[in-house]
Amino acid sequence: MPLINAAAALQICVLLSALPAQYFISQWYGTDSAQRIQITERLIIASWSSFTKSYLSLDAWADRLKLWLSKTRFELNQYFLKKVLFAQLWNLLLLSSRNWYYGEKKTKIGNNEAETHSYFAESTHVRSPKPEYIQFSVGQVIVHKRFGYSGVIVGWDVKAKAPEEWLQHKYPPAKQDLKDTPHYRILINKANGFGKSTAYIPEEEITIIMGLEVHHPDMKAYFSGYDGSKYIMQPWLKKIYPHD
Repeated sequence: MPLINAAAALQICVLLSALPAQYFISQWYGTDSAQRIQITERLIIASWSSFTKSYLSLDAWADRLKLWLSKTRFELNQYFLKKVLFAQLWNLLLLSSRNWYYGEKKTKIGNNEAETHSYFAESTHVRSPKPEYIQFSVGQVIVHKRFGYSGVIVGWDVKAKAPEEWLQHKYPPAKQDLKDTPHYRILINKANGFGKSTAYIPEEEITIIMGLEVHHPDMKAYFSGYDGSKYIMQPWLKKIYPHD
């Protein structure tokens, strides 16, 4: 039920006090008792009518209820609007700080990953034009001259691209010149039981072989088939090595 505000309470007090006040006045200014009774009756009827219209009428209470609901709804809307705005502002601040932090971190990681993926013939840089001194092509099956394992070429670099520590370990001072020769990334044939799945070797250690199929779990990622002499590159790999 709606609460009675101060104005309504004052109105009730005035209405309730009107009857005794009028009666007192009528005692002093009425000409006789009949007139005073008649005046008192009219005052009672008028007061009761005013009271019923204001507080016993359904329409009056409906209007008060509508006003109360409207005010309450407005206050609730204002409250929830403030909460929503505060939540959005807070989320925006969190998102900004998170983007700043992870943006900085991602930039550093991204640079490191880009540098790492440029090693061991994994770079997606298009090898075009192909230098004439690159003897072999992606998709050809090879045999390692010293270790005897077979595999398939999946990439090449015009010279060795690897971390300096790896190059120093791979090529002692007497073989430093090999760093400047073409290097090939190889998927090693699992049938050899060699123990490694990939290799990165200089051109001088490679011999090409025909008619040998290579078994490796990543073959389908690089090649779509085998024509008897070499493996057919997937479209994405062909874009990197358009002349192989």
